[in-house]
Amino acid sequence: MKKINILQFICPVGFYGAERWILALANNLDPERIQCDLVITSEDQSLNFEILNQYPPSIGSPHRIEMSSRFDIHAIKKLCHLIKERNIDIIHTHGYKSDIFGLIAAKLTGIKCISTPHGFGEKINLKLKAFIKLGCYSFRFFDKIVPLSDQLFKEVSSMGVLKSKLSYIKNGVDLSEIDAYIISSNNVAVQNKSGTHIGYVGQMIPRKGIKNLLKIFDGLWQENNNLRLTLLGDGTERKELETYAQSLASHDGIFFLGFRTDRLEIMSTFDLFAMTSSSEGIPRCLMEAMAMQLPIAAYDIPGIDVLITHDTTGLLAKLGDQDTLSQHWEKLLYNKEYATVLAKNARAYVQKEFSAARMAQEYTTLFHSVLGNNSFANPV
Repeated sequence: MKKINILQFICPVGFYGAERWILALANNLDPERIQCDLVITSEDQSLNFEILNQYPPSIGSPHRIEMSSRFDIHAIKKLCHLIKERNIDIIHTHGYKSDIFGLIAAKLTGIKCISTPHGFGEKINLKLKAFIKLGCYSFRFFDKIVPLSDQLFKEVSSMGVLKSKLSYIKNGVDLSEIDAYIISSNNVAVQNKSGTHIGYVGQMIPRKGIKNLLKIFDGLWQENNNLRLTLLGDGTERKELETYAQSLASHDGIFFLGFRTDRLEIMSTFDLFAMTSSSEGIPRCLMEAMAMQLPIAAYDIPGIDVLITHDTTGLLAKLGDQDTLSQHWEKLLYNKEYATVLAKNARAYVQKEFSAARMAQEYTTLFHSVLGNNSFANPV
């Protein structure tokens, strides 16, 4: 059977969940059946384009389209040229801007188009609200919309998209990448650490609620100044959060490390993975933490509740209930036997339900289906 040519398209804001999702998919596709190229836009040179460096050459080629402004429509012409040059069969988009540009390019070049919504972002100004609304409206004209969580599926279903155009493929995490860093006595990073480490990985934006996280840490640190809080990631709130952290008694125990290519090694030193988000899809950082057998405490919100079952794979508190979440932190930090049981349960759950290998197999079937290759059967 002829190899299918896929083009993954994203307008990255850094190297976060959606970008890592694309890598997980690419790393687990079968290069005998699929050629999967990547194209990104780069209008802001201050952003992190690490996804280009990590894209696996065995599955396809990475490409970059320069843009003169955030909504440079000339990028569509460049995208069409790349589609024709690479003989692309399907463009697979990720995010409202790539959805809009990708759909137009697909219609102009006569190829199929698929979108995977990862979440609908923060509508921080009128212009962005309008583009997100337009991106959501564009779903109606795609060949397939494939949300990665049940909550996102329900949201897209309410947008007027035909049921026949909707498919649900659960998120997945690349376990092969993580296994080398699972906490063990042989891990040098763990051997060299001092103190008890609480960690967060992700964007520093309002919906992540990181100020809540800092407040909870400060309260516990004042009882035990051997605690350390490490935050990996960047975003619009980082400077404000760093300033706020400096006002806390615990400021010497708080470390903002920004974007790190060695995030898994650093995560392996965490004694607790904490989240205080108010809105999520299915957070990739949380799946990675579960796969690494880290004890987890978070707010009970849609997306997180798909991964964490309270008192089984982690501990959950009602959104905004800092006192209860603080108690959960203490329980996981100071009752090691209990924390270990939950962490092992979390790893087993992710391995069973959210592997990237399973996700890639389901997408391969979907790609063939969209192209009318109904005789294709999933080998697993």
